[in-house]
Amino acid sequence: MTVLHSTFTLERTYPASPERVFAAWADPAAKARWFGGETHELDFRVGGRERTGGHTPDGKQLTAASTYHDIVPGERIVYSTTLTGDDVLATVSLTTVELLAEGEATRLVLTEQDTFLDGAEKPEWREQGTSDWLTKLGKELES
Repeated sequence: MTVLHSTFTLERTYPASPERVFAAWADPAAKARWFGGETHELDFRVGGRERTGGHTPDGKQLTAASTYHDIVPGERIVYSTTLTGDDVLATVSLTTVELLAEGEATRLVLTEQDTFLDGAEKPEWREQGTSDWLTKLGKELES
């Protein structure tokens, strides 16, 4: 039984207003396009939940379940997430997304604090996966 703690921060600059970037997080159809998963449900409000499901290459059922704790339109999103694999808790995380206007662009600063349980997930996997979906968010904002 092991516990590993990790924190990382990722930054991206998107050629869109903070309101446009925020809308890509808040709109269920837009979020499903860039966030991915085989299934996706979003209730984007304080106290609301998001649930994403999928499978690993070896067939393990993955479920990410998030709860939104703080939402400031166009500025900030704070949520916590649990990740389970075949109903076994793997990771608990707290994520803060800040949207900062820079001229006509937005600098997004995402900070995630993670607790990894029993080696089911590794910090570098989480950081790479999060980086990948921020890249997909950029493509969504281009369309």
